[in-house]
Amino acid sequence: MVTYALIFAFACFGFGLLSTMWRMLIGPTQADRILALDTMVINFIALIVLYGIWQGTALYFEASMLIAMVGFVSTVALCRFVLRGDIIE
Repeated sequence: MVTYALIFAFACFGFGLLSTMWRMLIGPTQADRILALDTMVINFIALIVLYGIWQGTALYFEASMLIAMVGFVSTVALCRFVLRGDIIE
């Protein structure tokens, strides 16, 4: 039963990843593209956590935490670049 739930969750998050990738490609503004990129990172983290549950190892949870930190920093850097034109003052 858990296997079916994992397969369903993989499909849902995979569809969400593809949908946000589409929004990132055709987004009308830069803010939409940045938000779509941040949402893609969140969906990718969810897929990694699901894969870790499927494999039964805790290694993927640590990897997902590292990707979450890098995703947060990259979102902040992109927002600062769009607002100010430079990242480091």
